[in-house]
Formats: sequence, C-alpha cells, structure tokens
Amino acid sequence: MEKQNIRLRFLSYLVIAYMMMAFTWWTVLLFTKNRDAFEAKSELMKIGMIAEGVIKNNSQFLASAQYESLSKHYTRQEWMIVGEAVVFVISLVFGVYLINRGYNKEMIASQQSRNFLLSITHELKSPIASIRLVLETLLKRELPREKTSQLQGNALKETERLNTLVNNLLFSAKLESAYQANKEPLDLHELLEEIIAKLSDKYPDTHFSFKQEGEMPYFQGDKMGMISVVLNLLENAVKYSGNGGKADIEAYLSMQENGQIKLQVKDQGVGIPEKEKKQIFQKFYRVGNEDTRTAKGTGLGLYIVDQIIRAHSGRISVHDNDPKGSIFEILLPVN
Repeated sequence: MEKQNIRLRFLSYLVIAYMMMAFTWWTVLLFTKNRDAFEAKSELMKIGMIAEGVIKNNSQFLASAQYESLSKHYTRQEWMIVGEAVVFVISLVFGVYLINRGYNKEMIASQQSRNFLLSITHELKSPIASIRLVLETLLKRELPREKTSQLQGNALKETERLNTLVNNLLFSAKLESAYQANKEPLDLHELLEEIIAKLSDKYPDTHFSFKQEGEMPYFQGDKMGMISVVLNLLENAVKYSGNGGKADIEAYLSMQENGQIKLQVKDQGVGIPEKEKKQIFQKFYRVGNEDTRTAKGTGLGLYIVDQIIRAHSGRISVHDNDPKGSIFEILLPVN
C-alpha cells in the first residue's frame, strides 16, 4: 500500500512537471508569435505610409500616431499573455496544494481508522476471552471458594474494562454533537484526593502523589467531565510508566496566566516524540505503530480530555518531564 502511494504521488508530480514545462513552452511561443506579428505588421504599415508620402524615413514612422497605436495594442497582448500565465501557475500551485492536503488528510484518516480497528479489536477480544475462560472454568470444575472468588473478581475487572471502553466510545460520539458541560461549584482539592485514593487501590504498585500550592478557589465545572479528565491522564501515566512507576499531580493558581487554575500531571514513562505532541489529542491517534505497540488503548482518552477541557474554556498542552516522561499541563479559568 505504501509503495503504491509513493508511485501514485511520483506519477502526479511527473504530470504536474510536464504541464509546467508545456505551458512554459507555449507561453514563450506565444510571445515569439506576437512579436513576429507586430514586426511584420509594423513593417507593412511603414511601407504603405512611405508609398503614400505620409512619412519619409524610419524616425518619422516610429514617431507616428499609427505606430504608437499599433505598439500599444501588441504591448497589451503581451501583458495578457503574462497575466494568463501567472493566473495559470497560481491556479495550478493552489490546486496541487489542495489535492496534496486532501490526500494527506485521507491518508491520516485511513491510518487512524486502521489503528482504531486494530486497537478496538484487541481491546474487545481480550476481556471477552478472559470472561469466557473464567465462565468455562467455573462450569467445568469444582473449585475452592477462594479460587472461585478470585476468578469472579477477574471477570468483574474485565467486565469493567469493557464497560469503560463502551462508555468512552459513546462519550466521544457525544462530544462531537451533544456534549454540554453541566457546571457546578467544584472543590478540586477534594476531587483530586478522591481520585488518587481510588487509583491507589486499583494500582497498588504505582506511587501517586498530590501537591497543592496555596488556597484553591471553587471551580465552575462539570464534575463527571473533570473526573474523566484526571482519570484518563493518571491512568495513561500508569500505563506508560509500567509497574512500580510514579504519577504526580500538582495544582495551583498561576498568576502568570491571569490567575487561572493550573493542573500538572507528571509521569516517568517513555515520553512523547516532539513531532507527535500536536497529534496526540486527535481522535483514535496513538503514538507509534499499532502493529508494534503493546500498551492497551484505543486512542480516545486524550481526545476526550482535550474536548472536555475545551468545553470548560481551558487548554491543555504536553511537555517533556525531567529526566524522562511527560507533563500534561491544564489551564482552567476560575470564573
């Protein structure tokens, strides 16, 4: 597929180059023909005026009104040729730009669709297979109560994973058309501590920390939306930091940003390449190649985060952490 795309693009550039050379040749040819016609017509006019006794020499002919009128006429024709050439070149360049931009968008959309199909297939098959295995085991064998409880717990975790996936898909569809932030006064300090306590129980091998500088005013926001934002960012930190990783979250009022609330979620994972930092908030986009990456996900988490932050008139950006990992920085207006 990639080789076919390269050949198609090379062929299109070859056709464009041929068109440019052909048009350049026809422009030069028109200039030459126009100049030849002007010289032939002026010579014929000069001979006729000498024969009629209107002029006696070439200097008088060049100063005559007839020659000036003829010269202006052919000069206008030359400018017409130049103008048509410029319009053609601009139209061709602009058309190539639009075609190339549309082609790139189609390729990106195709790649994202392929990534989504690959990731969603894996994300659906894995928990379904686990749940099926648990059920088959429970049906075929008499197990001790402790082992049965463990298997049932695993099945419930996989069910929760499926439920989260479906909710993300539905929520991402809702974000495009019908999402409205149901704002209410939120105590971000309390909200963040609750989320971290919940994740600490869910991921006992990961170290979570929360630090707040100064007093934090109440924030008018959608509680479920803000929970989704923080959960997505912290679970991404866990996912890409691995077992025994660390995820930090800091909150404070930034006076340099007109008194906005600033949240920073820091991880010590693999980091994000500079060229992909602007793309990670696109729908279904995932860093790397879907065929080789091992981390679970559908590419919806950061898209959902970005859309919710936008709905709250805020913005999110990503930076490199020191010595490794990423920092997701959120700015939210207080009012």
